[in-house]
Amino acid sequence: FGSEGLLGAAVAVSMIRELGPVLAALMVTARAGSAMTAEIGIMRITEQIDALDTMAVNPLQYLIAPKLIAGLIGVPLLVAIFDVVGIYGGHVVGVELLGVNAGTYWNSIESAVEWKDVYGGILKSISFGLIISWVCCYKGFFTKMSAEGLGNATTEAVVLSSVLILVWDYFLTALLFNL
Repeated sequence: FGSEGLLGAAVAVSMIRELGPVLAALMVTARAGSAMTAEIGIMRITEQIDALDTMAVNPLQYLIAPKLIAGLIGVPLLVAIFDVVGIYGGHVVGVELLGVNAGTYWNSIESAVEWKDVYGGILKSISFGLIISWVCCYKGFFTKMSAEGLGNATTEAVVLSSVLILVWDYFLTALLFNL
């Protein structure tokens, strides 16, 4: 249809604005978020958190703060890798399989991607990292004192984080890109 020249722009803008931040955050939620919830939850069940309190160690500073910081740093880095791999993947498909000119692919990216797209993707990834860490740590910290309670808390953490990521993405996209 003569739209091969727009392939790079479509891939890059969709990866940077939406697919990179959202899909990477959902993967982090499923893998790391569930692990955070389970780790903190099992510490609650085995009374390790109570032991920290007894030793005058603030469990929020000792357990939760590092995970929040890791989410704020780790998710944006993963999103950056995700974006680069996705754009290069689009290049491989477009240039190698579909026969699009490589220069056309990269020039369309350069002309279509704006700094607000990059800043928006970074802001989304930072906020998603905070959401994942916060929800999963909260659910683990306040889990019920049983194996069933821990399983439910882990499931709730993953589901709630995923829903909040999608809802927050909707509002951030409306705020950042429709002004």
